[in-house]
Amino acid sequence: MVTKVYIVYYSTYGHVGKLAKEIEKGAASVEGVEAKLWQVPETLPEEVLAKLGAPPKSDVPVITPNELPEADGFLFGFPTRFGSMAAQFKAFFDATGGLWRSQALAGKPAGFFYSTSSQGGGQETTPLTSITQLVHHGMIFVPIGYTFGAGMFELEKVKGGSPYGAGTYAGDGSRQPSEIELAQAFHQGKYLAGIAKKLKGSH
Repeated sequence: MVTKVYIVYYSTYGHVGKLAKEIEKGAASVEGVEAKLWQVPETLPEEVLAKLGAPPKSDVPVITPNELPEADGFLFGFPTRFGSMAAQFKAFFDATGGLWRSQALAGKPAGFFYSTSSQGGGQETTPLTSITQLVHHGMIFVPIGYTFGAGMFELEKVKGGSPYGAGTYAGDGSRQPSEIELAQAFHQGKYLAGIAKKLKGSH
């Protein structure tokens, strides 16, 4: 019995996308788990993205809300905008009204990963304010807590992430996810996948 984990993300400059790939690897490392990457639709016109200096989108397939019920667990990723999820991802959640009406996602485990520009830029408020999306769908929020071990207490180097989930700092856009941030992302994928597998097996 295969457990399906969907890693669904939005990435403007590629930082969240890099975390997503590590999360996919972590989830796929769990025996019996099938992990798949998805992007949510872009809402900005091409000319605006060009002015922002955003790189072309990757070839990861774009998901529609109706494909969500196929999965047994989720990890949702996005950059922050003033301490909460980017509008592109909020627009995607706003399009899930039909799934909410039927409670098609109720009981499914989900977690968050994210990117901020600075240390005070929303590493905790971004996932915290996003939990409301899961609550209305009846989904189970799965934080990583301190299961990443010593990596959670790294103080010598700048490190994104929190007990809420994996994270990275983009700075002015030039900083890329560090080795420890990528390791935390891998851990989150493996951790969530293990829980999704247990929940499916208990049904």
